[in-house]
Amino acid sequence: MPLPASPVETRELLARQGYLADIGLATAVFLALKLGRPLLLEGEPGTGKTEIASVLATGLGRPLVRLQCYEGLDIASAVYEWNYARQLLHIRASEVRGADAEAIERDVYRPEYLLARPLLRAIELSQAGTPPVLLIDELDRADEPFEAFLLELLADYQLTIPELGTIKAATPPVTILTSNRTREVHDAVRRRCFYAWVDFPAAERERAIVSLKVPDAGPELTRQLVAFVQSIRAMDLYKHPGIAESINWAQALAALNVVALDPAVVDSTLGTLLKYQDDIARVRGSEAARVVEKIRTEARAVPAEAGR
Repeated sequence: MPLPASPVETRELLARQGYLADIGLATAVFLALKLGRPLLLEGEPGTGKTEIASVLATGLGRPLVRLQCYEGLDIASAVYEWNYARQLLHIRASEVRGADAEAIERDVYRPEYLLARPLLRAIELSQAGTPPVLLIDELDRADEPFEAFLLELLADYQLTIPELGTIKAATPPVTILTSNRTREVHDAVRRRCFYAWVDFPAAERERAIVSLKVPDAGPELTRQLVAFVQSIRAMDLYKHPGIAESINWAQALAALNVVALDPAVVDSTLGTLLKYQDDIARVRGSEAARVVEKIRTEARAVPAEAGR
């Protein structure tokens, strides 16, 4: 599928896959696609950074290759490792045939003995004419030396394997990096990427997202639910609920045939919205009742003002 020709088309492509992006984010994605540059997305957990890569892969008809970062991630897990079992079998078979040591050493480091991990697999797919969407997820969880290794890939879309040389992508994969800012990503990585901050959506856009994902929730419940979520995001919580949690809560309330929020319903379903007990304890009870009453008061005030 051809790449979108403008930020507006990019926004429409994402929307067709159920991702409602603002024009700023759509512009950043468009420029990364148009100019073949990596895109670094930062923001709070749950704001939809990872999903962008998934919907791009679906919308563009490309495979998705995902590298989930974590502390201690190394080249063997991220790029490649040699298939030592097959190499050992080759060495023994060559010795039986009487091959000399130099020929055995030369033959044992051939591409067929490589086990491609996500980064190398993305380059190989690009070489084969099917450039994927490469997602390097939660880069901030990896160690800083791994970031240094990534620089060659991000700058030139190539990887160097000492025994084989440099492998370069004919067409760059669409590369998305995400970070939750548990630590700062190095400036050298930032310089090689376009950048966008993915924030929690405003109420209007969040209502549109929840309505799209959970139509069974109904417009009034969706309005109240989003107003409640927006209110508690202003509280001092350990982990503010993201879009995924709003959708989960809407699904739970719809499954319970709830048509409007009340304190009892909120208290009994907070575990689908908040994922830490301290946060649940902070909101449950009088605080939840206060927010629900505030939402009801604001709803009653709107018709009164409209009638003046």
